[in-house]
Amino acid sequence: MKFGIYSSIANPPRGEDLPRCVDEVIEEARLAEQAGFDSCFFGEHHQDRDGFLPSPLIVCTAVAASTTTLRVGTSVILLPLHDPVRLAEDVVTLDIISKGRVTVGVGLGYQPADFQAFGVEMADRVELFEEKIEILRNCWSGQEFSYEGKHHSIKNLRVRPDTVQSPHPPLWIGGGAPVSARRAGTLGDAFVSTPSTTLQNTCRLIDQYRRSADAAGKQPEVVIMRDAWVAASRKEAEEVYGPEVLAAYRYYWRNGLSEFKSIKDESELTLDRIAKDRLILGDPEECLTEFQRWQEATGAETCLLRLRHAHSGGPSHGQIMKTIDLIGDRIIPYCN
Repeated sequence: MKFGIYSSIANPPRGEDLPRCVDEVIEEARLAEQAGFDSCFFGEHHQDRDGFLPSPLIVCTAVAASTTTLRVGTSVILLPLHDPVRLAEDVVTLDIISKGRVTVGVGLGYQPADFQAFGVEMADRVELFEEKIEILRNCWSGQEFSYEGKHHSIKNLRVRPDTVQSPHPPLWIGGGAPVSARRAGTLGDAFVSTPSTTLQNTCRLIDQYRRSADAAGKQPEVVIMRDAWVAASRKEAEEVYGPEVLAAYRYYWRNGLSEFKSIKDESELTLDRIAKDRLILGDPEECLTEFQRWQEATGAETCLLRLRHAHSGGPSHGQIMKTIDLIGDRIIPYCN
């Protein structure tokens, strides 16, 4: 199993400035490359108090320019908000700059404010998403094409230059609901599971994805995204990572994410209640056992680790560097 880091550039309450946060993220990516990680991914939000930068492909370009083997990617671009031809051209450009190291993860989006900022009707997001997926693939085909849909009309277009990767950069689809998993099987090159749900639900989603991919005649590829923290002891992991992940989960609960619908009251969001079969945290031996258990249960080819939570601003850069080192030394060599 390959490992990647999912990195946010937060605007934390500690007073750090965003340019310095960007420098820290690039430094973390460099260390991840040295430690044996395969990739580094970024997400997208708009006008959000968490400080997410709104253009993940630009951040990917900065990381690609500072590394040599690390793949860079998005998890996820909010596809309904984007002009698909412009996005396709941006990806081509990054694929050239990175010498074929870009992966494009896309999703529907779930925050109304993201859609309001662009004047996009959230009710149209599934139709928009499916049309834009088809247009992206046509743009990267190297052929002239026309497209007529409910929301897009394109005549005699060929996007140049061609991508470095053939037939095009991998197109991953993220989601946390069964319908999203099935859509990934039909339309995507891989499925990225949501990081904040349980192992049992992750396996259900992956089963839906595999069935859909098989029906579409596609080779399934599973990517699990996990909230995880490796430290010298379980106590240290809980003290460093616990408050950060709980702050994020409270945010998700308030925004109605499907994986938290069974939780009736915010007071139920405690580490003792949610950690089992959801979080991977502890000392290296404990975490290695958990990573191997998740790999065996899901058959995942890649595991993306969400070490920093934008909604809380932490853990700190120094703590993240320390855990990247630990994962490189004590986890990655034993999960391949």
